[in-house]
Amino acid sequence: MTTAAPRPSAPARPRPSAPARPDDSHPTTARPAAPAPVLLGIDLGGTKIAGIAIDRLSGRTLAHMRVPTPRDDYAGTLAAIGDLATRLEQAARIAPTGIAQTGIAPTGIAPTGMLPIGIGIPGAISPKTGLVKNANSLWLNDRPLDRDLAAASGRAVRLANDANCLAVSEASDGAAAGAGVVFAVILGTGVGGGIAIQGRVHHGADAIAGEWGHVPMPWAQPWSRTAGAALPPDADRVPELPGPACYCGRSGCIETLLSGPGLAGDAARLRGQDEASALACRSAEAVIADARQGDEMAIAAIMRWRHRLGRAFAMVINLLDPDAIVIGGGLSQVPELMDAITCDPTPLIGPWLFSDRVRTPVVVARHGDDSGVRGAARLWDVAR
Repeated sequence: MTTAAPRPSAPARPRPSAPARPDDSHPTTARPAAPAPVLLGIDLGGTKIAGIAIDRLSGRTLAHMRVPTPRDDYAGTLAAIGDLATRLEQAARIAPTGIAQTGIAPTGIAPTGMLPIGIGIPGAISPKTGLVKNANSLWLNDRPLDRDLAAASGRAVRLANDANCLAVSEASDGAAAGAGVVFAVILGTGVGGGIAIQGRVHHGADAIAGEWGHVPMPWAQPWSRTAGAALPPDADRVPELPGPACYCGRSGCIETLLSGPGLAGDAARLRGQDEASALACRSAEAVIADARQGDEMAIAAIMRWRHRLGRAFAMVINLLDPDAIVIGGGLSQVPELMDAITCDPTPLIGPWLFSDRVRTPVVVARHGDDSGVRGAARLWDVAR
């Protein structure tokens, strides 16, 4: 067998230096000298703030707490996170001075004597400005959240998008443990996406890697239904053009179709409601309940939702070809939505895939609602 001659290396091209990025590779305060034995994580949601303390090596949960989010109150949000971190540290039997009462050496303690915190947020820190961008918790946008939290709490802080935290968690010790490239999605009130490579967050050049929720639904179907019109014969298809309005200012984003409110709005449109009424429908739970009672329009909306999810995942696989796709968020707990694509993804994904097979497994997050906050804690697992 002959061996191909080595290819000449391409001439080196000068690369512009990248601007400093305020992401998890650049902690806001001094980096601990060694990994902390206990990791603290915070998941900043729109209605609740979840916190967790886990053992770094075993992943065992040492403390878990939730408090309401002070909506539209930035100063109150800073105070709530700082207080929650203190309570978690105390509950995990780590003294405020950093001396472990459990006999664990206090390695990795911040210069202030307190453990660092990792925080998942529904947005990202802009590499351009150092301020929060793209958060649907609007009071966080255009704020230096990481620096303000560090100043208010006296702790070292790392921030990441909540879907990126989900990806890190499930790649570390969850449903995608051991997978090299993990694409994680949050399907709930909104639609988020994040990427972990070898267990670490992949942010991308502008901190938007994985943001599939704000691209158009691929292979959009042309069927539509106006108020009062008869149900189209292909009711398992999606009325997608031009698509519902999105808070980002565009129309037809994946989030407007695959989120919980997107499912509810689609069912309302099939019932003949006008667009304003459909956009006011927010309860996916009601659609699921109606479908379980045999309601034809609710069942049709779920069938279309599955069809959309298959196309959206095919787009992701065509671009990223991940080793696993992990689904989190409230909709991941609904068997009517998940079973078809997790048991055998080929019928829903295969027709749209630029390949001869569907090899990427689609799985539900192992850690459920705790996955994001566990991933936030892992942002300080510098050994990974």
